[in-house]
Parts: sequence; structure tokens; C-alpha cells
Amino acid sequence: MFCSNCGKSIPDGSQFCPECGAKCGVNNGSFVNNAQQAFNNAEQSLHSEFRNIGNEFTGNVNPGQGPLQTNRSLITYIILTIITCGIYGYWFVYKMAQDVNTACEGDGESTAGLAAFILLSIITCGIYAYVWYYKLGNRLAANGPRYGLTFQENGTTVIMWFIFGSLLCGIGALVAMNILIKNTNLICIGYNRAHGYMM
Repeated sequence: MFCSNCGKSIPDGSQFCPECGAKCGVNNGSFVNNAQQAFNNAEQSLHSEFRNIGNEFTGNVNPGQGPLQTNRSLITYIILTIITCGIYGYWFVYKMAQDVNTACEGDGESTAGLAAFILLSIITCGIYAYVWYYKLGNRLAANGPRYGLTFQENGTTVIMWFIFGSLLCGIGALVAMNILIKNTNLICIGYNRAHGYMM
């Protein structure tokens, strides 16, 4: 496990980070408290994302400068995608591609942005989306050693979960997305450490 606040490695099952003291792990509280916390996190993320969208349109953002986002989560992705009728899912792809291109710059690869993702997915009846996820998984695995990371999952693992996991009532797609989110967070943590944004 890694602390979502400071990025330090912490023992599995920890409720608090031994480095910064941030709350982490599974809360022993009731289901209602856990659900409320998830919705609060989703609300904060939604507010943050709307602010980011505004900055994108007003030109107040310098992509590739400053720390990359390291706290993406599957539950936030699911909740905000549902709340926004799928729009957040596209914003998520856009931001993930942007951060991966920044963290993996110089590897000779480029993760296509949102416009290519949408257009080519429409043209290919959705097949390109699988290609995009496959290439992203491979790129993350290839760049892991650059930041002292080793990922057991690569593009093949991701695509297998997407394709064959669909036979499991769609759960496979969530597993695949969780792999991409986890590995992207770790790559971004590595980038932030390498550039002095995390101690």
C-alpha cells in the first residue's frame, strides 16, 4: 500500500500513515459512514475537476509543470462517471493521458489524448478504446523501472480483464481500470519524487 497523501509505502491494513499520519486503509465504521466518506471524497474530486476544467479553458494551467495527480481512485471514477452521465469518464481519460505523457516523456511513446480516443473509438465501433487501454498498460509497465517500480500487470493483463472479464457481469472492466489507476498513481508518485514534489 502507498499513502494517498504523501506517497510513502505503508503496511497493508494500516489505518494511518506512519510518515504523515493521514488516514488510510479500511475504516471499521459502519457501511453508512464508509459510503458517506466515499461521497464526500467524490464531491471534493468533482469540485477539483470543475476547477481544473475552468483553468484549462482560461489558460491558467501549464501542463507538465508541477506535481502530477497521485490520488485517483476507482470508487471516485465510478461515482463521478455515474453522476455526470459518463462525462467524467472522458475527463478522466484526458487527465490520465496528460499525466502519463508527462511522467513517461522521453520513452519514444505517446498516449493519445481525448479527441483521438473518442473519434477513433467511434470509427472503430469501440475497438480503439481497447487498443488505448492495452498500450497504456504496456507503457506504464515499461516505465516502471525508471522510477524504481516493477509492475506485474501490463497491457495484456488489462486487455484480458476487459475482454474476458466482461463475462463476469462487467466486473472485469472495473478490475482492468483499477490496475490502470493504481499503476498510473504509482508512476505519478515516482515522477513527483524524482522532481522534488514529494519528500
